[in-house]
Amino acid sequence: MPNLNFVLPHWLYWLGLLAVPLLAMAVIRRGAGKPAQPVASLSIAYFLWLTGGFIGLHRFYLKSMLGLIYIPLFIAILLCNVEARETRNDLSRANNELTTAEFLEERAQKRLDEGRDGAAAQLDKARERGAAAVVAQAQAQSALDGWIFRVRAAALAILALMLLDAALLPKLYRRCRQLEGDGSQNRHVEVPCDPEFDPDAPVRGLVDRINDFTGNFVAYWSVIAVIVYYYEVLARYVFNSPTNWAHESMFLMFGMQYLLAGGFVLSRDGHVRVDVIYTRFSRRGKALVDVFTSLFFFIFASTLAWTGWVFFMDSFSVREVSFTEWGIQYWPVKFALPLGAALLLLQGLVRLLDDIATLAKREA
Repeated sequence: MPNLNFVLPHWLYWLGLLAVPLLAMAVIRRGAGKPAQPVASLSIAYFLWLTGGFIGLHRFYLKSMLGLIYIPLFIAILLCNVEARETRNDLSRANNELTTAEFLEERAQKRLDEGRDGAAAQLDKARERGAAAVVAQAQAQSALDGWIFRVRAAALAILALMLLDAALLPKLYRRCRQLEGDGSQNRHVEVPCDPEFDPDAPVRGLVDRINDFTGNFVAYWSVIAVIVYYYEVLARYVFNSPTNWAHESMFLMFGMQYLLAGGFVLSRDGHVRVDVIYTRFSRRGKALVDVFTSLFFFIFASTLAWTGWVFFMDSFSVREVSFTEWGIQYWPVKFALPLGAALLLLQGLVRLLDDIATLAKREA
């Protein structure tokens, strides 16, 4: 199989973090309230053919069990690649052994020319070692060629089946529609509702909207993770070409997601806490506890905001990049520290004002 040498450009990484969520949110909102599409979609079938056709996903999507034909061929590629990797290790060891034997033979020959005792025996031993290494090298190379041939044969079979299915997909789609019918009746696309804007509390409404947008925005980064890890698994186990950027790009992305979504989670009261006793309080009792514990919250959030800003400025001043081979910029990642803390502080302030208002109202 050919090697994949693609390395994600830095500009494409940052552009993807901005563009993918905006595109996804626009598509979702555009379909809000409209009838859902039929159960089967030809465009989705072709998308699955392009991205997962090597295991027959497009046929399974269109309710064709002939997609099972792809599975043993794909498993054969995985197993042959495992054997090929082991054979490459054997070939590497044989090459190293041959190099060592050639070095020992050359040194023994010099000792023989100098007339030293035992040089002839050392020369014979080195030559025997080199001959054995040549045999092992030839055997490993032959075995490697055999495994590569099997991988290529299975890959060509999959490719031929995919090209055939590319022409048959419209027919399979019509057959699937006939079997399932139109599944769009009484089904509509649902989208998350934006928090309602309260004219009597404009600041709270504004903060809620900002954190709601931010939370939904970073949630769509999970879609990027699916695509990147899909590519990594495919490159590693099918093409023997593990990436040097997939894992780093994703754990940095999820770190930023964790920080930026803090305010959104607080607005939904979703942070983890021990509330065995808290749930038994009245509304005013809960508000009183929240006002008291908010002191610790603001200490933590303020410290995160201040130290995060210091980390960001230090990183930005030197245009810090990661120490890995990929070398991605670190200062945009560290900017998520003060930004996420600011969003968390704003939402915490809104909750504090609500709790104070609850305590001030006798009828509450």
